[in-house]
Amino acid sequence: MLSTSVRQGARQLRLVRNVAVAALANGSAQPIGAQIAQSCEFGSAALVPLKKTELVSLSQVGGNILPFAARGYATVVDGLKYAESHEWAKVDGETATIGITDFAQSELGDVVYVELPEVGATVEAKETFGVVESVKAASDVYSPVTGEVVEVNDALVDDPSKLNSEPFEGGWMMKVKVSDASDLDGLMDSAAYSASCDE
Repeated sequence: MLSTSVRQGARQLRLVRNVAVAALANGSAQPIGAQIAQSCEFGSAALVPLKKTELVSLSQVGGNILPFAARGYATVVDGLKYAESHEWAKVDGETATIGITDFAQSELGDVVYVELPEVGATVEAKETFGVVESVKAASDVYSPVTGEVVEVNDALVDDPSKLNSEPFEGGWMMKVKVSDASDLDGLMDSAAYSASCDE
């Protein structure tokens, strides 16, 4: 998703006995996607020392997940599909709901503007469908699947902060009628997405 250069002054978080301790990491500007790949580490459903994310099930996503900044670690939801570019897809029949991951929104910082596609537009897998602007950067967002946009989350236009506070619920970006189911085969499950960030 995130292709824009940003300052790598992001907080690196370590969990020590379930207490988040922030340590400042200084470095040169680089694409935020690379920053995510270098810095994210994943744990299991419980807090694990030196891990940055928590794996939860879809049934646990219901307004009880605090924003990243309040928790000190990001959430990876089991049961979703994930793209290397840090978008998620929730598949329901022929329709996929698309958004950005919790870790991606945490790296972006406070989101102030969202550009969404038009209903009826065709999106292509691995191609740009929108833009997210934050206090740090403006970043392209990539579709994990090919298909027709059947719904967009207009609420994000009025309140883009939902991408930060509810990345898996109120922060969804679009719904796509998937035209090529093989696109889903190229996406990662939660375990693979977690492992990819450990590299």
